[in-house]
Amino acid sequence: MAVDEPRGTTLLIGGAVQRDNEAVWQRVVDEAGGVGSRIAVFATAATEPKRISAQIVAALARRGAVAEAIPVAPRLKRVDLAQTLNDPALIARVESAQGVFFSGGAQELIVDTLQPGGMPTEMLQAIRRLHQAGGLVAGSSAGAAVMSRMMFRDAMDNLLVMKGLIRHGHEVDRGLGFVAPELFVDQHFLRRGRIGRLLPAMQRLGFRLGLGVDEDTAAVVKGRRIEIVGTGGAVLVDLRDATRDAQVPAFNIQGVRLSYLGPGDRHDLATGQTWPAARRLAEPLTPPTVLPDALIPCLPDMLSDTALRRAMVALLEQPLGEVRGLAHRLGLDEQDPAPDLGFEFRLYRAPGLLGWRGSVDGDADYTLLNVRADVRPVRMASPLFTPLGAA
Repeated sequence: MAVDEPRGTTLLIGGAVQRDNEAVWQRVVDEAGGVGSRIAVFATAATEPKRISAQIVAALARRGAVAEAIPVAPRLKRVDLAQTLNDPALIARVESAQGVFFSGGAQELIVDTLQPGGMPTEMLQAIRRLHQAGGLVAGSSAGAAVMSRMMFRDAMDNLLVMKGLIRHGHEVDRGLGFVAPELFVDQHFLRRGRIGRLLPAMQRLGFRLGLGVDEDTAAVVKGRRIEIVGTGGAVLVDLRDATRDAQVPAFNIQGVRLSYLGPGDRHDLATGQTWPAARRLAEPLTPPTVLPDALIPCLPDMLSDTALRRAMVALLEQPLGEVRGLAHRLGLDEQDPAPDLGFEFRLYRAPGLLGWRGSVDGDADYTLLNVRADVRPVRMASPLFTPLGAA
């Protein structure tokens, strides 16, 4: 069973972490105890576990850790998985480490290996004991996806999830539970437009808080405190005041709170308080007055790369009361149960909206709090457009 109150540190990397990202890699080592700390590396999710584990071991060793690849991976050649998974000596080595690191890949391989049928193996129990004793459990991409009580198992198509394809054991599954039980974790978040799958999954599964970590970025979670490190940010999704119209026969939601946390920002899930990074505090954002005749911008693909953050920033930097965007499919998909079903996102200002802006290497970075969002289903026209003038 998942542990309700994790005592150790959980470090969630949103995937695609670069080798020279000192902020993230060094933080992994520091949270495990610094120079000389022992970190057990699990490339369980990887297609090429030997190569991937060697890369992670080298990255951690360069920052002073004593890292060891643990040969527990279904795709590891010439290794008896059942034997290594239940090897008492190997289990003892893992439990005596100061940290564990899960690689990226396919997250279903992690849970199917360490928690088959929802039942924890002795190896997973050892990792839990390490964490309960104050140790570090870190993971990147798939390795981050497994950290919440429930997780996305195989839900690569955001739109299909929005259209209701949320099946236990397929799109979602039981996770390992290394963060607070009310928090649902996702990764590659802004790059892959995963707000589209996180909102309906949270609503269906009864989660009130979600954290979507972007690439080359980590969220350091200690109890209910979160700190962001790396080159990007994370989106905190709060459904505590959200509602839905049960009369509408498709996914819809109103009153979502979205906050974007940048590097150095800290947040307390228990109190809802956010502490922006010091470098941004000097430049608070005062949203310009909304122009009554301003055209409402509509993003053609709300699930495209960083579209969500761009819409959030626009609300604080431009004289706009709202920004809209569409999520829909252009073209045919045999799996799509409703090809003409799309969704309209509406992001808008509301009391409590706050923001700060900083700069890193000439690029703006932000803290954005309490942007409101609604999503409603819409029927897309077919054809989407017609030629202008006579045929």
